[in-house]
Amino acid sequence: MMLSRAKPATGAGAAAQNKDDKKKQELPKLEDFLEKRDYTGAVTLLEFSRNSGQKDIDTDLWVSYCLFHLGDYKGAMELYEKVTKRNKFAPEVWIYLACCYFLLGMYPESKEAALKGPKTGLQNRLLFHLSHKFSDENSLMDYHRNLQDILEDQLSLASIQYLRNHYQEAIDVYKRILLADRKCLALNAYIALCYHKLDLYDISQEKLQPYLQQYPDSVIALNLKACNHFRLYDGKAAESELKSLQDISSPSFTFAQDLIKHNMVVFQGGEAALQVLPPLVDVIPEARLNLIIYYLKQDDHDAAYALIKDIDPCTSSEYILKGVVNAIIGQEQETRENLKIAQQYYQLVGNSERERDTVSGRQSMASCFFLLKQFNDVLRYLNSIRSYFYSDDNFNFNYAQAKAADGDFKEAEEVFCMIQDEKLKRDYVYLSWLTRCYIMNHKPRNAWELYLKMETSGESFRLLQLVANDCYKMGQFYYSAKAFNLLQRLDPNPEYWEGMRGACIGVFQQIIVSREKKDRLGEIVQMLGNMRNPQVESFTRIMKKWAKKNKVQL
Repeated sequence: MMLSRAKPATGAGAAAQNKDDKKKQELPKLEDFLEKRDYTGAVTLLEFSRNSGQKDIDTDLWVSYCLFHLGDYKGAMELYEKVTKRNKFAPEVWIYLACCYFLLGMYPESKEAALKGPKTGLQNRLLFHLSHKFSDENSLMDYHRNLQDILEDQLSLASIQYLRNHYQEAIDVYKRILLADRKCLALNAYIALCYHKLDLYDISQEKLQPYLQQYPDSVIALNLKACNHFRLYDGKAAESELKSLQDISSPSFTFAQDLIKHNMVVFQGGEAALQVLPPLVDVIPEARLNLIIYYLKQDDHDAAYALIKDIDPCTSSEYILKGVVNAIIGQEQETRENLKIAQQYYQLVGNSERERDTVSGRQSMASCFFLLKQFNDVLRYLNSIRSYFYSDDNFNFNYAQAKAADGDFKEAEEVFCMIQDEKLKRDYVYLSWLTRCYIMNHKPRNAWELYLKMETSGESFRLLQLVANDCYKMGQFYYSAKAFNLLQRLDPNPEYWEGMRGACIGVFQQIIVSREKKDRLGEIVQMLGNMRNPQVESFTRIMKKWAKKNKVQL
């Protein structure tokens, strides 16, 4: 007995089912992956084809193309090298191989391979960039003259302008291209990068938005957004942008991993710097500079100097950083040559047309005049930007020093007392200047208490000398006598005895004219009584006689 069918064996329904099954079984096309920029998926498909027996040169070339766009230049290079060992291959492969060498930093090999390829626009653009890397201005201009008014050549020109720190010129090229074709959305990201380099972070963020709306998972765009947030807000805001990037399961995330790791170190204030930055020093230009900054923050000035001494500065940040390191080394080692280099670098930045009216440019000029000890000029520049740094401890530290050196001890004291950083407050420069401010502002007791809080050291001895001498100059003889008394006990130097003798006589005179408390006379007599000097007895006899006559208890 035959059972009836639930649905016909043939007919429209079966045909439709077969069509759906066939559609499900069809492999995706390479073009689909490339259009989505899913190069990982494209490589997987190509490897599947290769394992299925399709081992032809086209497969190798497409795999190389995808690896290149994934940032795996080494993998792409190895495949291109394999292709060049075949009997027959397209001569353009030499130029593709040269591009891999270029992005791996193998510039001599890149030039050699490029010259083996045909004379094409790509070859000219590559040799144009190589001339920049070799600092060969003559060749650079030759290849520049060969550039045409086509998209690829103009983009290459803008790239060189950017690399030569001519950011406005690069922006002009990108904007001209965008006017002709609004579909070139990536140019918005390039323009945003230029504005970031010009320190116009809010404009950079605005220009970046159209590209991010279209490609929200773009590593380069999101990284730039994070960098803008770092400059506009703080490291935490920037870090959150990069963390969201790490959460995206995008096939393009494998690109620029080194850049992301580098920036995370910066955003996190140097955390894991010694693990991440050293291997990237010759990979990412900023890695060397940020490692130098890390060493400076750790007070490892010799390591910072070793890293920067052979750098030939090109950008403002490089000039400023090299100036900072040379200034520190010059002050620590008292080497005039380093101080002169620092002063010249600061002056170059501060007088440059691009930086003259920027905050960093004015800071540089202030630093230049600081080293020249022209503090009136220092204050002129610092006052013009103080509103940006009102609560910044490092700025206030320098501002207060300049105020004190210029004789405005009242405001200098106020600014010194605004500083919260405990490391700065333990610095001898801070302690000595604040001590002087207290003395000049007629607060010798505050100065004395600053000394008492210090642990015994060479620095505390120098501070004691400062208290002794400055209090003497200001007629604050009581605290001068106390300081000279301690100095004499620590180092029986005849000069300290003379200072103590003069200060004690000064206190006695002030007591007589009622400018000092009478009960301090007993302390002065006791100090003198502990001294083994033939003059002491005559001094103390006069003081005791006056005390007895004026009924002062000693």
